[in-house]
Amino acid sequence: MTTTKKPRAAKATSQAKKPAQRKSAAKAEAAAPRAATASTPVQVAATGDNAALLARRQAAVARGVASAAPVFAARAENAELWDVEGKRYIDFAGGIAVLNTGHRHPRVIEAAKAQEDLYTHTSFQVVQYEPYVALAEKLNALAPGDFAKKSLLVTTGAEAVENAVKIARVATGRPGVIAFNGGYHGRTLLTLGMTGKINPYKKDAGPFPSDIFRAPFPDVRNGVTVEDSLKALEMLFLTDAQPDRVAAIILEPVLGEGGYLPVPPEMWQALRAICDKHGILLISDEIQAGFGRTGTWFAIEHSGVAPDLITCAKSMAGGYPIAGVIGRADVMDAMEPGGLGGTYGGNPVACAAALAAIEAIETEGLLARSTALGEMFKARFAEIGARTAPYRMWDIRGLGAMIAVEFVTDFDSATPDAALTKAVIAKALEKGLILLGCGMHGNVLRIMVPLTASDAIIDEALAIFEAALAEAIATGHPGAAQ
Repeated sequence: MTTTKKPRAAKATSQAKKPAQRKSAAKAEAAAPRAATASTPVQVAATGDNAALLARRQAAVARGVASAAPVFAARAENAELWDVEGKRYIDFAGGIAVLNTGHRHPRVIEAAKAQEDLYTHTSFQVVQYEPYVALAEKLNALAPGDFAKKSLLVTTGAEAVENAVKIARVATGRPGVIAFNGGYHGRTLLTLGMTGKINPYKKDAGPFPSDIFRAPFPDVRNGVTVEDSLKALEMLFLTDAQPDRVAAIILEPVLGEGGYLPVPPEMWQALRAICDKHGILLISDEIQAGFGRTGTWFAIEHSGVAPDLITCAKSMAGGYPIAGVIGRADVMDAMEPGGLGGTYGGNPVACAAALAAIEAIETEGLLARSTALGEMFKARFAEIGARTAPYRMWDIRGLGAMIAVEFVTDFDSATPDAALTKAVIAKALEKGLILLGCGMHGNVLRIMVPLTASDAIIDEALAIFEAALAEAIATGHPGAAQ
């Protein structure tokens, strides 16, 4: 974890640009993937009113469905989005890490439209189709591990996690599941039971399923080392989770909602040894971290460990709803025919889109692009922190382009500053940049920009971020309560 303990001097050749320079840079094509294929941004004519649509939404949509931005989309292209009033935004949220290949990637759109001309649904459990098989073959080839693999396709990330647990229980004949503090695994009842963050996901929603146990996540920020976490896990085996009744240990390789904290490689290696010792299956929940976000196909690859099961979704299909479970063939085959599936699971249009999105990641060098973006973001955020917000950006961390900035009131106390984080997000949105927060205390800003975004767009976005940060600090965080 990279911790910024004192302000760093800004480089002489600062990347911050004057408005005229940013406007000029935005017009230039940078040496980023898709620069030659992206459509020229256009001003979208007003087709609606955000306030009127918001009133309709409040009258018709359940209150529990929250939306980060009070605007409605009209059109999007790569890393840009226009609302119904014609205002342009740079999208650093990517549909919550769904758009590693950007909005409407040409390969993805072409593949989906071609499939729609053939058939859109048969239910794979009734009449089979090749796109499902082809995608399963591709996932099996991409996943780490020198062993035979098989895949299951479903529709959502939570559904993938539920199925992974179900498969693990049937394969081992055991009921128990161990998850970690800060982990996020979904909003269904079982996945909420595994999710280690109450607000807003679990509040008042219990009781949750039994035989779910929790261990502390190794987090230097809170004084929890890998050794501490492993000792707590061993104590859990002695007090509550009988090891020969534990089916699986599940962990995100980078905590998503928990604050974009990477799992140290030595933690993965120790968990692999513990699972092998006790006959427990190891599940890597890659729903947010997979498909290039960290510079590898799956984030666990940074550790050299091969899990028994992988759950995936989000950026697998460039914006189309699909998810999956990839795992050891013998484990995946534990259930009887009919035990796995779902009416919409592995929808053929989504399968075609996923194959195209994977091809785009491969052919456009987006794994390397992710690594390069991560290095750039860390350097640029350090410069911005030293120049604009001394002693406020306490930590800049992540793997590849899965980057986070943690805001605090000061470096001495390192007190989480959720108000500043919310104010920066709100002011950035006013200026045309979509950002999202996360973290157990709501004081972490996460970066989920499409890997296909041009350098010019990223420069423009970082200038907006710095301006929003400066304004939030200068005005004492107004807008933080929004």
